Amino acid sequence: MFGCIPGRKSSREKILDAAAELVSEIGSGRLTLDAVAERAGLSKGGLLYNFPSKEALLQGMIQRLVDEVSSKKEALRRQAPLGRNLEARLCTQALLTMCSNGKMKEIATGMLAASSENPRLLEPVRNVVKETLGKLKSTSDDLDASLLAWLAVEGLRSMEMHDISPFSDDDREKIVDAINRLLSKGIAE
Repeated sequence: MFGCIPGRKSSREKILDAAAELVSEIGSGRLTLDAVAERAGLSKGGLLYNFPSKEALLQGMIQRLVDEVSSKKEALRRQAPLGRNLEARLCTQALLTMCSNGKMKEIATGMLAASSENPRLLEPVRNVVKETLGKLKSTSDDLDASLLAWLAVEGLRSMEMHDISPFSDDDREKIVDAINRLLSKGIAE
């Protein structure tokens, strides 16, 4: 970005980091702009310049989560071997990687709680879900396998995000292996 010193975080990044820390500690309902500004080491005016309202801040946090999953997927794309259901493999792997990140899970949980008060906050997520479905439909060698794998990962991610997963680490590894087999070999007809 113009005007930023390489390696240093922008005010916007500092604010989003501070908000994420606070959401994971106290939840989105108790999040205040004053607390975020203080945690970020900025004035409230500096915060309001970047995010004029709490809703704008929460939208920024959700967009950041969406962007992080997208970035992870593109990083995986550079390393992924070509083959069956490439887009589905990238999508499921990015989601699995992101949901195993404990801090990400806490932030996503806080954002989900915030969206229950304001469902419009999830609009970027809805758009990504629609885009993902479209990409899977247009690129999958075995659409049934791709859709089942995606749904399985989303189900696993949801259970983990809500701390209701009954699966041990060994169970999870077996599930992930089964998802990967499904995507590489397809569904036997």
